[in-house]
Order: sequence, then structure tokens, then C-alpha cells
Amino acid sequence: MIKFLKKYKAFLIGFIIIIPIFYILDSIGLILLPEERTYEIIIYAIIWGVLIALPIHNFNYLKRKRKMVLKVLYLIALFFIALLVDSYMSMPDNPITFILLIVFWFGFAYILIPKFIKKYWKLITLIYAPLFLYFIYLRLFSGGLEAYLKIKEDFPFYSFFLPIPILFLVWLFEQWKWIQNLKAEKAKTEISLLRSQINPHFFFNTLNNLYALTIKNSKQAPEVILKLSDMMRYTIYEGEKETVKILDEIDYLHNYIELHKIRYKKSVDITFNHSNIDPGLNVAPLLYIILLENAFKHGVETLSENAYINIYLFEDNDFIYFKIKNNFDPKEAQESNGIGLHNLKRRLSLLYKEKHQLSVDRTKNTHQTTLKILKHA
Repeated sequence: MIKFLKKYKAFLIGFIIIIPIFYILDSIGLILLPEERTYEIIIYAIIWGVLIALPIHNFNYLKRKRKMVLKVLYLIALFFIALLVDSYMSMPDNPITFILLIVFWFGFAYILIPKFIKKYWKLITLIYAPLFLYFIYLRLFSGGLEAYLKIKEDFPFYSFFLPIPILFLVWLFEQWKWIQNLKAEKAKTEISLLRSQINPHFFFNTLNNLYALTIKNSKQAPEVILKLSDMMRYTIYEGEKETVKILDEIDYLHNYIELHKIRYKKSVDITFNHSNIDPGLNVAPLLYIILLENAFKHGVETLSENAYINIYLFEDNDFIYFKIKNNFDPKEAQESNGIGLHNLKRRLSLLYKEKHQLSVDRTKNTHQTTLKILKHA
């Protein structure tokens, strides 16, 4: 709390400054504080307290923005000119004062949010021009001051300021949209970076497998090169898409499995059941390969015999499930801190947010991972 007060002490200073200023201006007749409407005084104090606090809070920034500071000072001078004109003319709801105040407020808004004002100036003009003309008509052509005050009593002219909350809500929407777009661009950039990390990670391992075969002059080396070429083509061209057909992912996994079957001389029992899946479903590319790769690296490679990997890809009414179970040698297995699984979790959080679930169930010598993704997420 103390850190918060220190950081935003300028706003406390602004409120402390504005209250005596209000009463001084009221005492000399430049403004008239509504004694019976305390809530108005509080609202005015908050607004002007913030206006005073902002330059104090951003003092270092303002030092670098002298031109903007000068514009603000001109507007403040315009405001006090409006007060002097209103005091000098002694005319209730003086139209000249209204014009000066409108220029002041819109000038201030233009300095704070110039892009918003430029974008919506037509809407602002459409709202305020008729209201201002209506005010001029009531004030100057409705039958004199008494008739105007009677109309004002029946229909308070606070309606003149009703569009302000509407414009404020439009501005908030613009800020929200800008933040969402910024998040989306950040997510796309991060996903692209994660993909660039995933692809080398997989191909380094596969090239190591190919290297072992070429050392032995294996006749299977050309077949491995062909399958690896197909996988690289898929990774480069399909991997850049937002979604791919799940059937293409299945073919990709089959190619990976076949590469490892060629590599291993020991018997490995690998089953891949995907009969209960709609081949037309779409998923993000290159999600499942990390889990399959880990099953080989931290399971099959730790066992000399009886190694197995069981894979199930299926769906229900709402979700797509990918389950992979493998055994491992507890004496040989080590905790994995590779980039593959870390990047998978990060990609899932960016692509599917709260619409996925990744769970791990580990026993003494088995490891099962389940990835659950909402359909059409």
C-alpha cells in the first residue's frame, strides 16, 4: 500500500491543491459552487484533481514534450479566459462562455487522444452540433431569460453532456480492441518462434538416426531419406498453417513411427489406434509429434526389450483426445528438461487457452500423457 501511495502521490497532491483553489475562486466570484449539491463539488474536484495530478505524475515525460505542454498551458489560459468572460458579463449560461469551454474540452481531448478524435470527429460533430444549436436557440430565441430559465428548470441542460459517457465508452472499446490486437500479434509472433524451435529439435534427432544407418551402409537409408524429406516438406509448408486436417497429422505420425522402426533392431510393440476419429477434423499442426518423440526418447531408448508405445486418437461430442502410453526403465530414465515439451505447453496455452488440458500419469515404469482439445476451438 505504501509503495502504491508513493507511486501515485501526485494524484493525492492534485486533490489537496484543487480544493482550496475551488473555494478561493468561489469567494472572489469567478465560480459558483452549488452548496446544496455536494456530489457535484466532489465530481468536479476529482476531475480537476486528476488534471492537476497528471502533469506532476508525468513530469519527466513532459520535460521531453515541451510543445504539448505549451498547448496544455494555452488551453488552461483559455479556460480562465472563459471564467473571466462569464464573470464579467454576469449572464447565466453565457453562450460565449459555452463556446470557449467547448473549445477547451475538445482541445484537451485532442491532446490526450488525437487518433480517437480524428477517427470519430464526424460522430462527435453529429452529436454535439445539434445540441449546441438547440442550446443557442433556447438561450437567445426562446423568449428571454425568464422563459429560458423556466425551460431549463423543466428540462435541465445537463443533457448537453450526456454524449460524454457514450464517447468515453467508444474510447474504452477502442482501447480494448487495440489491446486484443496487440495480444493476438504477440501470440502469433511467439507461436512462430516456438515452431522454429520445435522443427530443428525434431530433425536433429531424426538426422542422428539417419547418420547411424549410413555408418552401417544400411539399405534402408534411402527409404529413411525419402520419409524424412516428406516430413520436412510437411513441417515447412503445413506447419506454418493455423490448422491442418487431422488425417495429415496422423500420416505425419505414421512416418515418424516407421522411421524409428527402421532404426531399431530390438522389438518394439507400437500400436496406433485412430479408427474412432473424423478425418475431416482440424487441429493445430505439430502438436502430437512432441509427445510421440518423448515416448521414444525417454521410454523405448531406455529399454533393451519388451518396449511398447500405445497411442489412441479419438473424439467424443466435444473434445479430441490424444493418449500415449509407454514403459521405461526406471534405472535409466531421467527427468526431461528439453525444449520440446516446454514449447508444446506454451503453444497450447497460446492456441487453445482454456480450451485444452494436458495431463500426465506416471507410475514406477509407465508413463501416460493425455492431451484433450476442444473441437472447433
